[in-house]
Amino acid sequence: MSDVPSAAAAVGLALSTGPLAAAWVGRLRTGGMRVAYTRKIFHAVIFTVAAGVHAFAGLLATMAFGTVIAAMVLLAVWRGDGFAFYEAMARDRDRPRRSLFIVVPMITTAVGGLASSLIAGPFATVGYLAAGWGDAVGEPAGARWGKREYRVPSLAGVPATRTVEGSIAVFIVATLGSGVALASLQLGWQAVWGALACGAAAALVEAASNHGLDNLTVQLVPSILAAWLFG
Repeated sequence: MSDVPSAAAAVGLALSTGPLAAAWVGRLRTGGMRVAYTRKIFHAVIFTVAAGVHAFAGLLATMAFGTVIAAMVLLAVWRGDGFAFYEAMARDRDRPRRSLFIVVPMITTAVGGLASSLIAGPFATVGYLAAGWGDAVGEPAGARWGKREYRVPSLAGVPATRTVEGSIAVFIVATLGSGVALASLQLGWQAVWGALACGAAAALVEAASNHGLDNLTVQLVPSILAAWLFG
């Protein structure tokens, strides 16, 4: 596909999948599902679709897709407390900076995706799926099974913790996501050990990253590592 038609198609895809995903997680949240789950369901859906857009239509289309999704998120932030989609993304533990910890990850997602694409080219999809799937399971797994907590640096004075169990879940699922991305690049069995390396990198970086900044680091590091190993 050429750049302009593919970007237009990506906008159409965002206008169809974005509202559906937002309505879905909003309904789940209104029905009582915890934010730890609804926030990450939306995260995983958007990253997965973005990876597909990047793989099949390139950077411009991915930027067009991301712009529409960002506009939706900002609309939810503007609507604020009580709006179902906002409540599906805004953590109570981030009070009084709930909106900040929606906007900052949105910005770092965009920066991480763009930087990964420019630096790693086709291997950017490794970071998309490592972050989209791996980071998505860390918080829910920690909320469900986490017992061994550790503190991480945060922003705006909001305390933040992660769990060892959540970090293990990040490694497992980031490895799976990295493997899917690497296999799609026709690397054969090399995708197996490459996925393990990228999954480990994603988990280590996620464990060390500031609360709110991991959407950047967990995309960027696995993408660059994959490009270095196989590019």
